[in-house]
Amino acid sequence: MDSPMCLVKNADGELCVEPEAIDYLKGLKQKVVVVAVVGLYRTGKSYLMNKLAQKRSGFALGATIQSKTKGIWMWCVPHPEKTDRTLMLLDTEGLGDVEKGDSKNDAWIFSLAILLSSTLVYNSQGTINNDAVEKLQYVNELTEMIKVKSSTDNEEEGEGTQFMQFFPNFVWTVRDFILQLEIDGREITPDQYLENSLQLKKGTGKKINDYNLPRECIRNFFPSRKCFVFPSPTTPDNMHRLDSMDEAELSESFREVADTFCRFIFQESRTKTVIGGHTLTGKMLGHLVTIYVESIAKGNVPCMENAVLAMAKTENQSAVDEGLAVYQKGMEDVKALFPVDINQLSENHLRSETQATEAFMKRSFKDENGEFLKALAEAISNHSADLFKQNKDASEKKCKALLENLSAPMDQGMKEGRYATPGGYELYCNHHDNIVAQYRAEPNKGVRAGEVLEQFLKGKSAESNSILHADKKLTENETKIQAEKMKTAELEQEKAAFEEQQAEMERTIENNRIRQEKYLKEMEEKMEEERKQQQQDFNRTLDRRMQEQKDLLEKSHKVKADLMRQEIEEIKKKNQLEREANAQNQKALQELFKQQAEGQNKQMEMLMGDLKNRSQAPVPIVERLVPQ
Repeated sequence: MDSPMCLVKNADGELCVEPEAIDYLKGLKQKVVVVAVVGLYRTGKSYLMNKLAQKRSGFALGATIQSKTKGIWMWCVPHPEKTDRTLMLLDTEGLGDVEKGDSKNDAWIFSLAILLSSTLVYNSQGTINNDAVEKLQYVNELTEMIKVKSSTDNEEEGEGTQFMQFFPNFVWTVRDFILQLEIDGREITPDQYLENSLQLKKGTGKKINDYNLPRECIRNFFPSRKCFVFPSPTTPDNMHRLDSMDEAELSESFREVADTFCRFIFQESRTKTVIGGHTLTGKMLGHLVTIYVESIAKGNVPCMENAVLAMAKTENQSAVDEGLAVYQKGMEDVKALFPVDINQLSENHLRSETQATEAFMKRSFKDENGEFLKALAEAISNHSADLFKQNKDASEKKCKALLENLSAPMDQGMKEGRYATPGGYELYCNHHDNIVAQYRAEPNKGVRAGEVLEQFLKGKSAESNSILHADKKLTENETKIQAEKMKTAELEQEKAAFEEQQAEMERTIENNRIRQEKYLKEMEEKMEEERKQQQQDFNRTLDRRMQEQKDLLEKSHKVKADLMRQEIEEIKKKNQLEREANAQNQKALQELFKQQAEGQNKQMEMLMGDLKNRSQAPVPIVERLVPQ
């Protein structure tokens, strides 16, 4: 992307997605690291985004008191350090714009920045004092603006546990910082400065509660916090031309902080994930943007769980389509060779089916009841059945054409009466046997070779008998012997055709067994992967909560620390219950799949048994009788 484009348009307080931006994201298949910047208008947010894009210009900076950015703008650039990722930068409309005068609209912009990003940069000026913290008022409203789960109690959400599990990392950038980083004469780091500014006051009462509320929200909602303090980049007289100034013209201390900030973002910002730890591609994020903005436009509170489920449904269907396309492409080469024998076709089928399943598994997520995996299996089964039929039809067509060509001279002889003479039957048999021998010697006839030959021999039976009984050279005994020989040949070919069908059925049963084992294994691996992702989310939340409890104890907030301890125990208990429920669901799904597989196997075995019974019919053995 050469320059930023508007992602979410804000027109007269109404939010809507820009179709052009969504179309761009639909084509972005790389996973994305999403960094969003929020903050008061005219505080230099756009400059930070341009710096991260490693461009001197891009996002509009503006040199007046008017806000230049409206809605949310995005800029997708190659990630400087992770070649398999795209860095997606989101520059948001300035909060607190006096020309807009709509705090509700600001809150939605802030909420969207949180929902879409993996790292949230809050940009402010001056210092982190009470006024600066209070201007981050939108944090206090998050429980009213965002729901994590559709069935979750609001009070529980207010504790921040679930928010912490899915919210982005938090980076506070302080611009034009002029103070000394010291506390009680001791030098401190910017991170310590931030944590000190977020300390809670002891006591109760409205004034203390109002002071503590935004600090508690920041501490509760965000899994990690980082701070950078930027000195002024240049003199006040030069600020209006900041976007056109060379790097060398900026103050050295400012450049050092800016470089450190960029390195941190590049190295530490995570790939965007959603509930369950699933990483998102640009296309998937495009789905999320649309779902969230449409929800807001309808007056609803965006729900992360519902949005992910809706996105998963769309993405899983795309995964089914992609898997089927992979299978179809994998079968193109063998299809061009039709007819082929059953082993060659089956090997190509299994290989292409494996590739299709891998493509599906790579893209799908939250296919909790295996609905879409089963849909892919059914789609492949239907397509493969059609291919197997096409292969049979091609074999039948080739075999019939071959026999028609080989038997043409004999048919012409019949018309000319060549066999209606004494000794004609022996001549007919020689020609007949020669046709069969040439036919059997012809390679690559496919799966219907035996059946077509069987039909050919049965078709010639009446003709053969007519010639046999008309041949006056043969005695009655010889006529009987020849008739039995012809019948035996037909029965032997019939048995060979049955054996051919039996081999095909056995191969089909083996294919089904391999497919069932493969799907069950893939399903188990996918479930295990999702379980690990969920556990990582839980561990990150638990570690942060325990660190918060430790901090509160060190600062003698014993009551809050006790509440935190109770919350940690509740988190552990809930996680254990969720793990047990997931394990039961997975076991039930696996049992259902096994039952379906067993039912299919029984049907195939019944068909196989019937085919064996037919193929084991006795073939009479006729010995050559020498006339006395």
